[in-house]
Amino acid sequence: MAQRKGIILAGGSGTRLYPITLGVSKQLLPIYDKPMIYYPLSVLMLSDIREIAIITTPQDQEQFKRTLGDGHQWGLELSYIAQPNPEGLAQAYVLAEGFLNGAPSAMVLGDNLFFGHGFPEMLVDANARPGGTVFCYRVQDPQRYGVLEFNAAGGVDRIVEKPVSAPSPYAVTGLYFLDETAPERAKSVQPSARGELEITSLLELYLADGLLNVQQMGRGFAWLDTGTHASLLDAGNFVRTLSERQGQQMGSPEEIAWGKGWITRDALRARARAFGKNEYGSYLMRLTEEG
Repeated sequence: MAQRKGIILAGGSGTRLYPITLGVSKQLLPIYDKPMIYYPLSVLMLSDIREIAIITTPQDQEQFKRTLGDGHQWGLELSYIAQPNPEGLAQAYVLAEGFLNGAPSAMVLGDNLFFGHGFPEMLVDANARPGGTVFCYRVQDPQRYGVLEFNAAGGVDRIVEKPVSAPSPYAVTGLYFLDETAPERAKSVQPSARGELEITSLLELYLADGLLNVQQMGRGFAWLDTGTHASLLDAGNFVRTLSERQGQQMGSPEEIAWGKGWITRDALRARARAFGKNEYGSYLMRLTEEG
């Protein structure tokens, strides 16, 4: 099987966050001490994925390039794909077909944060599985998400998009590991009543073929969707609490790249110096000293 590639879907207009997104992409807003996109980027890096495409609006693409560059500072290969019009999450696979070039993929939404003990191991496991793998999470307001309906044997019967009456409290998170057939399957998806290529419809194609695996994120995991002003603040406070309590960083591409041997000590030290006037830079410098 070809090496899995990564996709970060960072398009959209961010209207729910107006007026703060009138001049900047939502995925470049700060989550405490780092741009929001650092967190989904870190998820792909923890999955041992080094070739990643960032899907953005045409007008925001230069902002992302200034922020992330070509990825060499983290031992990555980053490329950029323009999404002229947001037409559903499944559209990302159609846009990324040339980039994927027959490879399986892992796509993460640019406004999603994940945290939990054992999460890296879950990612590596998903990376090795055939077909498709999604992660579900128990939520209090499942009507906002794609929700899993389980049968008596505990298997998944179907996925219901934004149900009025939810069949379960388990929502599908914004992280999808799909095989090389995803672009072709996505092209067969018909637009929904709201005119979008729903990710739920794509996942149900895998489910119908018996190719969809579901990983449940239980107690001790955190999944944050930063699409509203309140959730944006909650995410920042969550990251700050972790950083100050544990003295460790969440969503640090530099730390992950260093830990995986993708960058040298000198490269990490250079990044630390670039952020030398704040605590993040001090943290990275401490990593170079600890070895």
